[in-house]
Amino acid sequence: MDYHPVPTVKNASPFDASQDAQVLRAAMKGFGTDEQEIIEILAGRSNQQRQAIRGIYDAEFERDLVDDLKDELGGKFEDVIVGLMLPPVEYLCKQLHAAMAGMGTEEATLVEILCTKSNEEMAEIVATYEERYQRPLAEQMCSETSGFFRRLLTLIVTGVRDGLRTPVNADEAKEQAAQLYSAGEAKLGTDEEVFNRIMSHASFPQLRLVFEEYKELSGQTIEQAIKHEMSDELHEAMMAIVECVQSPAAFFANRLYKAMNGAGTDDATLIRIIISRSEIDLETIKQEFERIYNRTLHSAVEAETSGDYKRALTALLGTV
Repeated sequence: MDYHPVPTVKNASPFDASQDAQVLRAAMKGFGTDEQEIIEILAGRSNQQRQAIRGIYDAEFERDLVDDLKDELGGKFEDVIVGLMLPPVEYLCKQLHAAMAGMGTEEATLVEILCTKSNEEMAEIVATYEERYQRPLAEQMCSETSGFFRRLLTLIVTGVRDGLRTPVNADEAKEQAAQLYSAGEAKLGTDEEVFNRIMSHASFPQLRLVFEEYKELSGQTIEQAIKHEMSDELHEAMMAIVECVQSPAAFFANRLYKAMNGAGTDDATLIRIIISRSEIDLETIKQEFERIYNRTLHSAVEAETSGDYKRALTALLGTV
């Protein structure tokens, strides 16, 4: 299955960074703030365009746009708008850092960000993280995780996965499927090292072939095998890889549903996915969400949020 990612946020055309900077300054000057103007401009421009606006704003008014936004806005609305102002890779690095800061670790955030990336994307995150926090991502992650879960994430972060240009190999896929079967269902207990090695080394297109071969060989899906053989964080990480190999949009649609289902809302996850996928495949995620849950993502977000926070998120979701 070929994946066709469709974004909700694209370059605005026509685009005038100087004009946008002027409007933003006027929206924050004097008493009160025109939140709607801020939403319309920043949610309606690509990240590249936002960086251009920030550069002109800083030069023209000798003020930092992000600092001004932080001063004028608050709460979850501020989290969305300030998040939009960070370059995408920096934004993900900030999210990773926050997931490992203080007491406890948000393993689900690590899984969502790290297990869904190609080797090329991972290399960018690793380089940016070290530059920003003066500490290697792998080192910090090792101090925050343990066991086979730590081993899997370390393999992913250190960039062992084959690149997207590596051709898929049908014979190797058969062999890898056989190794997974021997390491799990065919024996008492589980050899997690074998699962870790294959799931972290093979490219996503290669894994797609491996999973097909696995079903052919064992009569079970790889998801069924993982469910039987693994638990806790390692199970979550393996399932994230499997879901992203099969359909990234379904993976993120399910994450969004869980963030909004039940009592309370996991706003951090809701904001992170909508921002980080808006220029990649948020339109595709919307379609998948509606297909799986029989309601629009737009209506779900509207039901769970309010005020300027709601307006900012729904602006990023685009047309219903």
